Amino acid sequence: MKIAIIKELAEGERRVAGTPETVKKFKALGAEVAVEAGAGLTADIADQDYAAMGAALGDRAATVAGADIILGVQGPDPASIAGAKPGAWIVAGLNPFAERARVDAYAAAGYEALAMEFMPRITRAQSMDILSSQSNLAGYKAVLDAAHEYGRAFPMMMTAAGTISPARAFVMGVGVAGLQAIATAKRLGAQVSATDVRSATKEQIESLGAKAIFVESVAGIEGEGKGGYATEMSEEYRKAQAELVSSHIARQDIVITTALIPGKPAPRLITDAQIASMKPGSVIVDLAVEQGGNVEGAVAGQVVERHGVKIVGHKNVPSRLAADASALFARNLYNFLSAFWNKDQNAPVLDEEIGNAIRITQGGKVVSERLL
Repeated sequence: MKIAIIKELAEGERRVAGTPETVKKFKALGAEVAVEAGAGLTADIADQDYAAMGAALGDRAATVAGADIILGVQGPDPASIAGAKPGAWIVAGLNPFAERARVDAYAAAGYEALAMEFMPRITRAQSMDILSSQSNLAGYKAVLDAAHEYGRAFPMMMTAAGTISPARAFVMGVGVAGLQAIATAKRLGAQVSATDVRSATKEQIESLGAKAIFVESVAGIEGEGKGGYATEMSEEYRKAQAELVSSHIARQDIVITTALIPGKPAPRLITDAQIASMKPGSVIVDLAVEQGGNVEGAVAGQVVERHGVKIVGHKNVPSRLAADASALFARNLYNFLSAFWNKDQNAPVLDEEIGNAIRITQGGKVVSERLL
């Protein structure tokens, strides 16, 4: 069983899908591990660190030659892994909805592509969930990016010269990223509030010491779909939320938006008119900018200014914390493969529940129901 860890080639991608820690663990399972030279450099991992754990180092061709499993952060170009075994697994974040042509190419090449972002939200798969591990870091980094762009202090400061009021931070979308953003903003001393379409998050918001901002006049709208993901809001709820947010957002210094709906464009949460109501010098961080953005006027990969408000649209935010993001991502992949490792076959054997959820190509076809 040969596992290949390849260098990421996507623009701006600094993470790597394996670390010396996971190489050592894969070796302990009985696998042969090959790492593409330079794969970990952008995540502060030297080639010799992999070699010290027993990995074979080489170029892309040598790394994937005869590989049974190819690990990546983002899905590799099928042509670049042509030396892998027929039916080899590609285990990575494959972005299947946006990269459908690449998915079809995996099928045509005979690879079994496993989209780790399709991992079901069940208890036994929590340690395998790349979305949670990476979103956690994204929420943290979003607050740091906001603090960097904000021209004032976050906490209340009482000095002989007078008192500085705390910054007001508002988090929209309380998933993993949103909860971490709340916790980080609180630690920095901001006065924090948050909202979400899922009523179940109200208790989570308050447990972190933040104020929950919820529409109370519209009953019976939970906003929660299968697996704990948010669903699209009804028109009634959308209007009620817009009114509530408009009055609240005008008083905020920092706004962080995190709302995503799997397979669909990010919902629009903040309009240009709402931005105009904010104080000059305020900052908005849009973590959904790569999926179309929650904020009108946000630009992927740029920090822009509208009505005196900075709108931060950094792409691939977890990659901005490459070392920690790689460590968590690599553990997710190891936890996944090791959980199904069959000692007799010296290979992982997936069960039906998780296998069917994440498998998108097999036997020359696209097999995921979510893509058919």
